[in-house]
Amino acid sequence: MWLRTNCDICFEIVIPTPFTLMLRPRSGANQWIAREVYTLNPIVPALEYTDNYGNLCQRLIAPPGVFSIHTEADIHTSEQIDIAPGAPFDGVQMLPDSVLTYLLPSRYCEADRFIELAQEIVAGLMPGYDQVDAVNRWLRENIRFNPDAAEFQLSAVEVNQVGQGVCRDLAHLGIALCRALCIPTRMVVGYLHGLSPMDFHAWFEAYVGGRWYTFDPTQQEPRGGRVIVAYGHDAADVAIFTQFGPPLYPTHMSVSVERLPDSQE
Repeated sequence: MWLRTNCDICFEIVIPTPFTLMLRPRSGANQWIAREVYTLNPIVPALEYTDNYGNLCQRLIAPPGVFSIHTEADIHTSEQIDIAPGAPFDGVQMLPDSVLTYLLPSRYCEADRFIELAQEIVAGLMPGYDQVDAVNRWLRENIRFNPDAAEFQLSAVEVNQVGQGVCRDLAHLGIALCRALCIPTRMVVGYLHGLSPMDFHAWFEAYVGGRWYTFDPTQQEPRGGRVIVAYGHDAADVAIFTQFGPPLYPTHMSVSVERLPDSQE
């Protein structure tokens, strides 16, 4: 399927402010970026680099006054996501070097605190995909997805305590539980067609059976129509913008995902 994504963010800048942005999806095995627009107003010098996770990042200094960012892209992506019941667990000794890092506890995913709970959730299941699926199902049944929850980021421990959270919070808990089972798991941020209310979205991917699979505890059924913008250990690695200096929040932000006519395909 073809999707068109749009994002508009506006700030009121008081002093020259350094930013790191993470707003450009990149082409890969599961998505193709056919057209892209990236506009800064006013125009300022920007330096793009690729971070340790392969994400496309932009560095700039926003000048005082109104500063706006507009991105738009046409992307071909899958209408469905792959599922693989029974896919086996990959022993740590067999994992690719690049995957090992996603076994470790991180700032918002305290995997070492969830070993007992994770074992309870997956009791009796074969190690691998079925365990991750059980974790995903447990999250849907026990942690309420609340898009209106507090804006500050919660760690996996905090999400488990309060029993609710936004998409990134549920992803944090899912990641921590899976890593507690020695299953590499990473955070993903991007767009999801048909999401309501529409916003940037977060989910997680687990490495089983020799590849990554998508899991999203905010959705009742596996859904495609996803555009990946960034990967990381947790939300600290995948912020769409990071501003340095006095606290600063957008005065306006809007996100949209439109399905393009079949003639695009």
